[in-house]
Amino acid sequence: MALALNVFQTVVGIVSTSPTAVYTAPVGYTGVVLLAQVANIGASSYDVSLSHQRSVVGVAVTTEMLKQYPISANDTANLLSGKLVLESGDKLVLSGSNASNLKFIGSILETLN
Repeated sequence: MALALNVFQTVVGIVSTSPTAVYTAPVGYTGVVLLAQVANIGASSYDVSLSHQRSVVGVAVTTEMLKQYPISANDTANLLSGKLVLESGDKLVLSGSNASNLKFIGSILETLN
């Protein structure tokens, strides 16, 4: 059976206080992140960090895109101002300053290499 040319994914979750991969581009596909948002549903301001991670000769290379970005209480932040291309195996890594009040949603187009 042939692989699908384009697959749309919606990724959701609660942001962890430790850096956690919320998405990994699968083998044979390029992931195009169309949307990445975090909603702060708490009554206080919390910070969020977003990074790109790629393994280069077995070593994880992390590139920070947002570091300790504050999100006001009951507000939402768009983490990307445009699209982000993730090659096979690349990871989108997220962390926050609160383990229960920051919620992530991402929209990703996976396209066959």
